[in-house]
Amino acid sequence: MSKVKLKIRKDDQVVVISGKNKGRHGKVLEVRPTENRVVVEGVAMIKRHMKGQGDQPGRIVERESSVHVSNVALWDDVAKKPRKVSMRHTDDGLVRVDRKSGEKI
Repeated sequence: MSKVKLKIRKDDQVVVISGKNKGRHGKVLEVRPTENRVVVEGVAMIKRHMKGQGDQPGRIVERESSVHVSNVALWDDVAKKPRKVSMRHTDDGLVRVDRKSGEKI
């Protein structure tokens, strides 16, 4: 698999637009460009069983799983709706731009 340039980056506020977590908001914790997936805070929670080590007993840990990048959209706090993003070449290099307003993100 080749590394691709994604429009979603770490620390972006996103909303899930499809799947069983549809409508949930959260901050992007991790981006996996080779897999086309992102990990969003509080979305797609899974449970993992941890084996006990030494004095510490075994337990069940709940953590975030990854979501495909096509199932999330950048969230616009001002308009209170998802925003579409495109990439544009400028003097600063390749930047993300809101498709509707044309403003730089």
